Amino acid sequence: MEFPFPLLVCDVGGTNVRLSLVVTPGAPPLTLPPQKTADHAGLAQAVEAALAGSALRPRSMLLCAAGPNEGRRIQLTNAAWLIEGPQVAAALGLEQGLMFNDFEAQALSLPSLREEWTLPIGAPRAGDGGPLLVNGPGTGLGTAALIKAEGKWRAIASESGHLDFAPVTDEERAFWPHVEPVLGRITPEALISGPGLRRLHRARLAALGLGRPELDGVQIVDMALADPAGEEAATIRAFWRLVARFAGDMAITFLSTGGVTLAGGILPRIAPLLDQDEFRASFERKAPYEWLVRRIPVRVLVAHDTVLAGMADIAAHPLAYAIDYEGRRWR
Repeated sequence: MEFPFPLLVCDVGGTNVRLSLVVTPGAPPLTLPPQKTADHAGLAQAVEAALAGSALRPRSMLLCAAGPNEGRRIQLTNAAWLIEGPQVAAALGLEQGLMFNDFEAQALSLPSLREEWTLPIGAPRAGDGGPLLVNGPGTGLGTAALIKAEGKWRAIASESGHLDFAPVTDEERAFWPHVEPVLGRITPEALISGPGLRRLHRARLAALGLGRPELDGVQIVDMALADPAGEEAATIRAFWRLVARFAGDMAITFLSTGGVTLAGGILPRIAPLLDQDEFRASFERKAPYEWLVRRIPVRVLVAHDTVLAGMADIAAHPLAYAIDYEGRRWR
């Protein structure tokens, strides 16, 4: 399997589209102007807008998108786009293309991460070579695992953000009845996501008799960072505990003794309000398997667009990955 360069790598979310051009294998990526998903009818139009004024045209494309992968098509979960790979290739004149679920791509990118791109949570722990896990909040909530089989990296995608979710602490039991359901359910994604942060804040304040403020996630984060003693900061700390609890659930689901990486654009912003001891306590409270999760390292991805670098590595070294290229390739 070969991907002709220049290569376009693209991360499609429910809110933003981030893109980079890689001229030759191993070359540093050239960042293109990000696009708003809602501003374009589809991916091809967003790409053309990002490439406007560039003298370079991509010959192939690797993309990841926030929705379940059906081989050559992905319907975004939190936006209207249906991405059909062969149609995108035809519209942009591409010779080849491949797409992934966003957290499948995040998992495949784990071997490419540099230490300086991450922030460890808690005392240093060494993974044991077992499965790796990546999860975290964005417009939605993603989870994927990575294993090595027969010398190749293989990703295991998941839609675990849509499981049922329940309270476990007294604080959670108090605000849970005030959480606004999504499609009639309270799932991890309903609370551990950008829109979920707003639901969490409204539920917490309603439980305290303080009403339901009309704040979005950005405003909540800004106010929390400005006043670490305020209710917005208390919501962020509750958010971190939910992130930790769900990460621990997924760690024992996938037996990810190799380590857990937390991704998502919101987490680096709220890292100043992370209580590492409290996070580890919530992550490890998994009776009767505390002994298992206690030894699993956890880190937060604090660099931006690392998944683009990971997909560029896939294009440069496709034989290192166990991917169904024949079933997925666009040409």
